[in-house]
Amino acid sequence: MSTIEVTDSAIVSPATDSPGPDEAPFTARDFLLYAITVFSWSASWYALKVNSTYAVAPPVSTCWRFLLASTLMFVIVVLSRGRLRFNWRAHVAFALMGIFLFSTNFIFFYYASTLLVSGLLAVVFSLASVVNLAIGAVRGDVAGPRRWFGASLGVVGILLLYWPEIGGEGAGALGLALCLGGTLSFCIGNQISQSMKAYAVPVMSASAWGMAYGALWSAVLSAAAGFPFAYDTAPVYTVSLLYLTLVSTVLAFWAYLNLIARIGAGRAAYATVMFPVFALLLSTFVEGYTWTPLAVFGVVLALSGNLFVLRSARRRKAKMPTPIV
Repeated sequence: MSTIEVTDSAIVSPATDSPGPDEAPFTARDFLLYAITVFSWSASWYALKVNSTYAVAPPVSTCWRFLLASTLMFVIVVLSRGRLRFNWRAHVAFALMGIFLFSTNFIFFYYASTLLVSGLLAVVFSLASVVNLAIGAVRGDVAGPRRWFGASLGVVGILLLYWPEIGGEGAGALGLALCLGGTLSFCIGNQISQSMKAYAVPVMSASAWGMAYGALWSAVLSAAAGFPFAYDTAPVYTVSLLYLTLVSTVLAFWAYLNLIARIGAGRAAYATVMFPVFALLLSTFVEGYTWTPLAVFGVVLALSGNLFVLRSARRRKAKMPTPIV
């Protein structure tokens, strides 16, 4: 989830949202945009897991994904006559955003996907709002007790959900650590994206440059680790990579931005509570994930905590995150 706050043209604070989008009733188009967003992100975790099963190193697959995604974003910006020239300070922000938001966090989750069913990754990632809360506290933005109560619920829920995995052969604990590392990296990217408000950067332009730098950083990591820049020609590898690029990155991003413009950032952010549920259901049917009473209780607590944080933030007109996955 990235805290790129959006209007039609620039990255700004959602506090500038007019009351209209936050109060207007949903239309059929709004429900369609919600469905596209939730479905795209729900299935993206399984697509990532499928993509990770092939003999291509995670940093290399991440490089291919965002090389293609950034190319498409640049084409969209050019066709829409958007802005692409920025000063060096903006490019420093783009590069840092690319490193944390469009590279490192995905690499963590790629490795985690080799250890856990994909739905479990989605639940941890959905608590990025809780991690953002903790980062904000470190920076001096102390939240109220209602939001901290929600964060506590989320943490307890995650521990309960992962408890059987952690008590196994160690893979669950390592997978959880990787998920947390990926979520933390993503949230650091969130904080960096906030700094771009000063440059009034259009969202699509920032995303194009950020993804390009993310692809470059993934290439640097691959070269440093000695990974070959291989590409698996298996059809499933290509299909899963195209899904991650075209659907969960470009299409979902477009749908979510339109959703924010139509119903407001506060209500749109509830999609982050919905997609982990569908991701776990998908894992149940295609990966054989077995539900236990402890797991059900853990999911309920984790998502309730996330919902509590989002509702409390909306009441305080706090910054709402824009997921980019």
